[in-house]
Amino acid sequence: MNTLEVKGLEKKYKDFALQNITLELPKGFICGYVGQNGAGKTTTLDLITHQKKADAGVVRIDGMEYEENPKKYKEMIGYVCDKCYFPNDFTLLDVKGILKDFYETFQEDKFMNLCKKWDLPEKKKVKDYSRGMTIRLMFAGILARDTKLLILDEATNGLDPVVKQEILEILQDYIQDGERSVLFSTHILSDLEEIADYIFFLHNGKEVFFDTKEEIAEKYLLVKGGLDELTEAVSRKIKGLKKTSVGFEGIIETDDSVCVSRKCVLEKPTINQIVISYIKDMEG
Repeated sequence: MNTLEVKGLEKKYKDFALQNITLELPKGFICGYVGQNGAGKTTTLDLITHQKKADAGVVRIDGMEYEENPKKYKEMIGYVCDKCYFPNDFTLLDVKGILKDFYETFQEDKFMNLCKKWDLPEKKKVKDYSRGMTIRLMFAGILARDTKLLILDEATNGLDPVVKQEILEILQDYIQDGERSVLFSTHILSDLEEIADYIFFLHNGKEVFFDTKEEIAEKYLLVKGGLDELTEAVSRKIKGLKKTSVGFEGIIETDDSVCVSRKCVLEKPTINQIVISYIKDMEG
C-alpha cells in the first residue's frame, strides 16, 4: 500500500498553473520533490495538506481522502517548513499544551524527552530560539504523535551542516518501521543525494520526470569532450550543453551515448547535474 497517492492534481492562478501532478509514494520510502523556486512545490504541498483546495485531482494518505475523515487525515500528516509555525510568544510548554489539545495521538512524555535530548529551553520564547532550535521543536511535535506522512518544505534552508545532518538522520529513522514515508520538497538537491529513494522533478507547474533515484541515475550520463567531438548528432541529444574554448560537457541519455566519440569521457552524473541541465535547456 502507498503512503501517498496523488492523481491528476491541478490548481490554477492568474499567472501560474499546477498541471496534472500524479505520483505514488510507497510506504517506507523518501521522495524528493524538486524544482526551482516558483516551480509549484509549495502549491502542491498546500493541496496535499488541504491548506488550499484543488481545482481537480485526488489525494489519498494511507488510502484515505480528506473528505472521508478530515480530522484523521490531518492527524496522519507531519509538516516542517523553513519558518517556525508556532506563535512567537509561545514557550516550549505552550507548544506542548496546544499540541495536546489538537492531536489525539500526541504523547506529552515523548515530546518532553525529545526536547530534553535536543536541549530545547522550556522558558525561552520561540522568537528567541535559533533556527536549529525551531526546526528541532517542530520535529519534536511530529515525532511525539502517530503520523504516516512527513512533509518537509525547504526545511533545511540556512541550517548549519551539523543540524542538517541530524535532520537527514531523523528522516531515515522515521521510515525505518516500513509504515511511514517522507515527501521532501527542496531546491537544494545535494540534501537528497544520500537519502532519497524517489525523485519527482517539477518545472513551471508540470512534471518533468518521476522515478527511483537508481533508475534516474541509470538513464543519464555526463559526457565531457573536446570541441572536435561535439558533432551535430551529439548536440541534438545533449542537455545543458556547456562549452568552453577547449571542450564541452552536458547530460545525455544512456541509450543515446552510442553517438558519442570514444575520445569523450562518460561519467555517472549527480541528481543536481541532471536537474540543472534540464532547467538550462527548458529556459535556454
